Amino acid sequence: MRKESLQQALQVYTIEKECIEKMADHFDEESYSKAVELLKNAERIGATGCGHSGIICQHFTHLMCCINQPARFISPAEAVHGGTGFLQCGDVCVFASRGGKTKELLPILDICKAKGVKVITITENLESPLSIGADVVLKQYVNRETDKYNCQGTTSSTSLAVIFHVLQTALIEETNFKNEQFALVHPGGAVGERLNNK
Repeated sequence: MRKESLQQALQVYTIEKECIEKMADHFDEESYSKAVELLKNAERIGATGCGHSGIICQHFTHLMCCINQPARFISPAEAVHGGTGFLQCGDVCVFASRGGKTKELLPILDICKAKGVKVITITENLESPLSIGADVVLKQYVNRETDKYNCQGTTSSTSLAVIFHVLQTALIEETNFKNEQFALVHPGGAVGERLNNK
């Protein structure tokens, strides 16, 4: 590896560490409390986003299923072809869009509002359409992406994942979720072996 490449690669640790440390400054207790309450009481949870945001939304829905909060990733492409039929009045849909203006998500927002689905938006842009149309907005903070062009969805993906980890951690407490419940739905792998051998 060239010296320049190595230096750039090692910068990743510093960039993402600084992002996570500064995210706490943007933590709004009232907004997170509202979001956790909506998620806790939802019969179903949807999550949607494009590109890297969509991939991290898939991670979020898996986290929710792991704590017995039924969730599904709703592909923006499938959402406008019947996919939003999964969501019913009183459910929650989480929208992830750093800029808050992702055009593929706007029709999904309209459907959610028409069906009485509660909306949580995660974005940097608090004045965006996805923010204005949301019931709860969680502020995302990103210092910069890790590549030299500041373009690839690296640090922003980490930032979004951390927000989802915060939500899951709070929900475990709020729902009084027990490890025995996790053991039941997670018998596979090393984690399942450890949980079920106790």
